[in-house]
Amino acid sequence: MSSDAIAVLVSGAGIIAFLAWFFFGPKAGKQAETKAGGQESTQRVPPIGAAQPALEQCDLTITGMHCAACVGRVEKAIKRVPGVQDAVVNLLSERAAVRFDASQAKPEDLIAAVYDSGYDASLMQADPFGQRSESESSDAQPSGRQSEAQELLRRFLVSLALTLPVLVMGMGPHLGLIPMHWTMFPWWNWVQMILTTPVLFWAGSGFFRGAWAALKQRASDMNTLIVVGTFAAYAYSLAVTIAPGFFAARNVQAGVYFETVGVIVTLILMGRLLEARAKRSTGTAIEKLIGLQPRTARVLRDGQEVDVPLSEVHVGDRILVRPGEKVPVDGIVVSGQSWVDESMLTGESAPVEKKEGDTVTGATLNQRGAFTMEAKRVGKDTALARIVRMVEQAQGSRAPIQRLADVITGYFVPVVLMLAVATFTGWRLLGPEPKFLHALLAFVAVLIIACPCALGLATPTAIMVGTGRGAQLGVLIKDAESLETVHRVRTVVLDKTGTVTEGRPALTDVVAAPEVTEIELLRLAASVERGSEHPLAGAIVAGAQARGIRLTEATQFRALAGLGVEAHVEGHDLLLGNSALLQERHIDTAAFASEMTRLSEEGKTPMLIALDGKAVGVLAVADPIKATAPAAIARLKAMGIAVVMLTGDNRRTAEAVARQVGIERVLPEVLPEHKAEEIQRLQAAGEIVAMVGDGINDAPALAQADIGMAIGTGTDVAIEAADVVLMRGDLNGVADAIELSRATMRNIRQNLAFAFGYNTLGIPIAAGVLFPFTGWLLSPMIASAAMALSSVSVVTNALRLRGFTPAVFRSVPLTAASPSLVAPAELHKRDSVA
Repeated sequence: MSSDAIAVLVSGAGIIAFLAWFFFGPKAGKQAETKAGGQESTQRVPPIGAAQPALEQCDLTITGMHCAACVGRVEKAIKRVPGVQDAVVNLLSERAAVRFDASQAKPEDLIAAVYDSGYDASLMQADPFGQRSESESSDAQPSGRQSEAQELLRRFLVSLALTLPVLVMGMGPHLGLIPMHWTMFPWWNWVQMILTTPVLFWAGSGFFRGAWAALKQRASDMNTLIVVGTFAAYAYSLAVTIAPGFFAARNVQAGVYFETVGVIVTLILMGRLLEARAKRSTGTAIEKLIGLQPRTARVLRDGQEVDVPLSEVHVGDRILVRPGEKVPVDGIVVSGQSWVDESMLTGESAPVEKKEGDTVTGATLNQRGAFTMEAKRVGKDTALARIVRMVEQAQGSRAPIQRLADVITGYFVPVVLMLAVATFTGWRLLGPEPKFLHALLAFVAVLIIACPCALGLATPTAIMVGTGRGAQLGVLIKDAESLETVHRVRTVVLDKTGTVTEGRPALTDVVAAPEVTEIELLRLAASVERGSEHPLAGAIVAGAQARGIRLTEATQFRALAGLGVEAHVEGHDLLLGNSALLQERHIDTAAFASEMTRLSEEGKTPMLIALDGKAVGVLAVADPIKATAPAAIARLKAMGIAVVMLTGDNRRTAEAVARQVGIERVLPEVLPEHKAEEIQRLQAAGEIVAMVGDGINDAPALAQADIGMAIGTGTDVAIEAADVVLMRGDLNGVADAIELSRATMRNIRQNLAFAFGYNTLGIPIAAGVLFPFTGWLLSPMIASAAMALSSVSVVTNALRLRGFTPAVFRSVPLTAASPSLVAPAELHKRDSVA
């Protein structure tokens, strides 16, 4: 081996060793992190038993990130700030969500940490519909992302204009477009150099700033690869231009590669421009949601109709809504009647009838009549504002499947730099003549084709588009981890009341003994139940009123826990309750035994009535099954999901309801406090469980399940405990959520497979692995085009999720339910004993 070869080999090994030490060796930042992990940092730890500090959260807008390595560097910089408990940085949304102890850190400290890591940061605006004024709205000024896209477009156009003549000068002689002897003129290379210099150092200045910021942190990113590759080609071409005699004296066939430099910079700028525009498309779901909000409301003040901005609407204001207008805020109809399009909230296009006492939701569209409403929730407390915040939170979160990509990208760029040095060394030692030129081209191609940004975008793009599409379908997924977990669900547990059924019991049957009429029996029973607050009592009273029966006053009313009620009415002693109550009073119920059995088998709740110590009839109350429940459950079963119904009702009633909707497995007579235990038993058997409920007593079970799904018409407590909120109050939303999760995870796997496959195949090809077999060496210009398009391909694939629609459409129209986010708590039925 010659001395030159030994020098090249030793130099290559030395550079690789230096790169390994520089990027992976001990750093001050890492030592600080280690100390923090060992409780040796400067953070103040409260004494044992002292109140824990309240944590605050702020959202930062981060600019200048281009790949997953950028995300990692920003995240580490923020987490090193004393008092920071957690930080999640999202490349696609360019957002950092930070939780910190306000006694130790301030938002200014977080911004300074980001700036020191080489990026710009600013505090995001207030929550949607909070204190934001019209001048601060997204319509008033272009967003930072739009400004970035405009700047990229300007640099791309200038770079393209300067690169095209350089490309013609560089490739024209070889294609016969320009006489070859022109290349011998002294000015030929100088013209290319003059045109290429602003392309590299002005149009590509962002690459140098990013690479320098990373270098100061002893880190690297995609900018590092671009700068090293293009500058190496530029420096070599510059040397050939300035000192051609040096190469001629050594018999080196020297050529310039200015067109390679210009084309690489131009194509990468084009790729970033396309990527920026594609990123903007992924956020259209939130933009559309925000755009649904009307700007003004017609408020009744001092007997006058006054149009005021929404920011001036207060709780309790009376608001007039005319046909064709949007409902401005959440509230209750106090007069009038209309039909309202709630598709923005529920995804269901059929309008819903609204009358006095019904709830209406802000941003829904009033279609036919006019009505007056009372504002109940305004500003950031409205359903629309809450939806926007939930979608933003989900889009800014990180899925567990992304962890592998995060780990790989932490090592990716330094390893690529080492591979590029090894490639140069190998070609310089073993390649054909001209060895140096082949080594240089392969070195540049390896650096340019590597694309860590595709790895960084693979997951968040799909998460952002998927959660946004879910919001449009009325399926709100709170974070990326929940979205990933939903696709693994194999068992769905349905709470009966308010989930499978409407949650509004109604009187269904009146069975009277021969000595009393049905009207008389119902009048006496309703008169007694009018004094009860139990939901079943309300159903009996409502049934009597619907039949036009005039009620009388009852006295000596007494509720008997778990049994029923007793009172004195129209000179009679009346008992109303289950069979245990009458048996306790030694009253014979044999005459109604068959009726009690029949009603129970039909899923109804039968209640016996006794007058003056004798059984005289039976009333039955039932909670109607939701019209869409049977089809939705059949759809879940067709997807391979086991469906279980959980209820506090007795087994006979529960099984009767289950038969009507097609559920085979029932868990009856489960007290509210034991629902979470039943979920635990299913999980102990190895099942991935989703719990679907709507009431306060469902909250522990929703929290215990692998995935909690709250019906959007349920209580705030249930919604807060859930991972997924189904805005329609329709069980088809469960299947929609699972299908959406499966489609999103499939899209993420496709993106990751493409990103890993692209780099796994592209880097060896750029290094020249095919040259011994084909004689073909990848041009750096082709490598730059491939790299630019790789990120665009990942984002474009994720955008396909915008067209996601559930595989099976609802075949039964929804009932005219009122789908506000807040509704009365789930009713607790009395168990009947047949």
